[in-house]
Amino acid sequence: MADEKTKAAARDELAESLADLFTNISTMVKGELEGTNNQLLLLEKMNQKVAEEYNGYGDIASGLRVFVEQLSAKNHGFAEYVQRIEKIDQQVTEFETVISMLDRYTSLLERKVQSACHKMPTT
Repeated sequence: MADEKTKAAARDELAESLADLFTNISTMVKGELEGTNNQLLLLEKMNQKVAEEYNGYGDIASGLRVFVEQLSAKNHGFAEYVQRIEKIDQQVTEFETVISMLDRYTSLLERKVQSACHKMPTT
């Protein structure tokens, strides 16, 4: 009977050791799973933050596109005025040429009148 009690005690000790082993392994696996779960939660939060930031960039890009379209429309509106200014500039250049020719002609007439006045006999 003592032999059986020794065997029973050994079995109980083995059972306790196995129970402790399984408890420790269970705790270890649970800890690793919790760590992995925490990492996945952190990754999800990071992804959400990046998505929010890029969503803001999309709004900015959309606003810039509208602004560029408005500037382009204004630029086309100014094209007509630029053409008018260029036409006026061309007319002014032509007018300056005519004025220069008239100035030379006036100077020539003035010299002829002065020459004729000097040649006139005084009586």
